[in-house]
Amino acid sequence: MQIQELSKISECYQAVKNRDTSYIGSFFFGVKTTGIFCIPSCRARTPKPENMVYYTQVNELLSEGYRPCKLCKPTLNAYEMPEDVQKAIRLIHESPLDKVKDTHLKEHGISPVNIRRWFKKHYGMTFQAYQRMFRINMAFQELKEGKKVTDSAFDSGYGSLSGFAYTFKTLLGKQPNKSKELSVIHIQRMTTPLGPMFVCASEKGVCLLEFADRKMLEKEFLHLQQKMNAIILLGDNKHIKQATKELNEYFQGYRKSFSTPIDQRGNSFQMQYWGQLSNVPCGETVSYTALAEQLETDETRIRSANGMNKVAIMVPCHRVISEYGDLVGYGGGLERKRWLIEHEKSIK
Repeated sequence: MQIQELSKISECYQAVKNRDTSYIGSFFFGVKTTGIFCIPSCRARTPKPENMVYYTQVNELLSEGYRPCKLCKPTLNAYEMPEDVQKAIRLIHESPLDKVKDTHLKEHGISPVNIRRWFKKHYGMTFQAYQRMFRINMAFQELKEGKKVTDSAFDSGYGSLSGFAYTFKTLLGKQPNKSKELSVIHIQRMTTPLGPMFVCASEKGVCLLEFADRKMLEKEFLHLQQKMNAIILLGDNKHIKQATKELNEYFQGYRKSFSTPIDQRGNSFQMQYWGQLSNVPCGETVSYTALAEQLETDETRIRSANGMNKVAIMVPCHRVISEYGDLVGYGGGLERKRWLIEHEKSIK
């Protein structure tokens, strides 16, 4: 959304003038004379007020034709996990049985208010909810491996079996002793030059890779859980780690293909189409018409299957263009599609 309220514009301008880091992520500014957009703390000379526009989302500036500043790298730095958030997460991982309270955060020089605000904005949950999910996730993995419920409850830091069972059922939808048949999809957030993305992976492979600002993403998560009869939990597994590594290499310009296993579910035609799509080489594009001819079907069916792809980039639906070379039909936004196609042409 473009910021147009005069008082808010004045506040944003002062933040840019002061290079105020506390505003990073809350807005971006574009410079009309250069076509560049930045984060508030950019070290470049402050533009004249009349040459500046302010937006709350990266994709809005990209769609207006603005390019990311090479100095402040807004698409990376605006979404990078701040150092104090990294410290708070390390406290959880170092002592998973202990609840990290506000007093503990303050002892380590961390502002509880900033932590709560960051988690609510970027994960849609509180810091305490993140801790509960982390501990329950650990317990769930132990139960899958055969550990007793009582042992897992107390080893996870819960003072009572009833409290553990209540939290477990609230998050996973089943009692601990009935959870062994439950499947889990882990989800993690990663930063890319085009904005943050969510990576979801089952035990078999990556099942969703989408930009965090994509519309209807919550419904996609719900649909994914229903289709795979699983629950999405914040966590990590080997497929997420591999995907994150390979995607970072891709964005850095020295990876053309991916070897991370994909666990995307669809009907027989969709599965056939996604397989065909994965054969389109990096740096090249293909038209809907050509794909329709290859698969002996009509373009409407091709467009539908392309739109149903939930594993962006790794299953390269962005490489599909119109018969006349136009960029059409990309859920992440046409500017992102254009960026990806141009980026792939530069990969050696």
